[in-house]
Amino acid sequence: MSNLAGVLSAIVSATAWGIGDFAGGMAARRESPIRVLGVVSGAGLLALLAAALIIGEPLPQLVDVGWGLVGGAAGALGIVTFYRALAEGSAAVVSPTAAVVGAAIPIVAGAILEGPPGGVQLLGIAVGLVGIWLVSRSPQGSRAEARRDLSRALLAGVCFGAFFICLAQVSQGSVFVPLVAAKAAALAVSIAILARRGSLVPLMRPHPWALAAGVLDAAGNVFYVLARQLSRLDVAAVLVSMYPALTVMLARGLLKQAVSGGQWTGIGLCLVSVALIAI
Repeated sequence: MSNLAGVLSAIVSATAWGIGDFAGGMAARRESPIRVLGVVSGAGLLALLAAALIIGEPLPQLVDVGWGLVGGAAGALGIVTFYRALAEGSAAVVSPTAAVVGAAIPIVAGAILEGPPGGVQLLGIAVGLVGIWLVSRSPQGSRAEARRDLSRALLAGVCFGAFFICLAQVSQGSVFVPLVAAKAAALAVSIAILARRGSLVPLMRPHPWALAAGVLDAAGNVFYVLARQLSRLDVAAVLVSMYPALTVMLARGLLKQAVSGGQWTGIGLCLVSVALIAI
């Protein structure tokens, strides 16, 4: 039986990431996505650092900080690759492929490190992967674009999967300080890219939507680490990867964007998956 606290933590993480992605998308309407990433990383770093100081979390082992640094860098590279693929290619291929690969890699790692999950959990994971794919799909794109964009989507998904696996290695009870290291690494990647482009100035006047996205992203990271410490790696990774469902629903409700029948089906499958995993 799944640890209910772990399942709930993963759902909270997915909720925070889903709302955060919506806020980040709103910010990206006025700023370059890479600039938004820089603001999101900086705001998240400050929020996590403040939380670590307020809670008084003891300093972790150096290995935990190392996992945080590697995970943060991998996550940032994944986002940069993902944004570039979306900007130059087909969202119909890029988004679902990156989402499913990012969730599938921790499933394989979880099976190797912890053994295969139970039958009902395995069914829930499989249903969740299909739901994630359908929720993330866009009706846009052509077959030629699909071939061109697949490699970038796979690279982004591998980076996302590496992020999940690295943060999953953080020692029990250590949360905020390793995540501070992760955000510092992500911010360093963002600054390096922006400096290369000569675009550091926008970081000094961030958009409120980007600041909100940064805080929400940090919260999602915290609850993902908690979910991993309270449940299996594969369960936590699949549940938190359902965050696009909430982003889609917010876009439909607040921006009146069209939602396809396949996306609604995906949302329904995600809910079924949560129920199966929580059994």
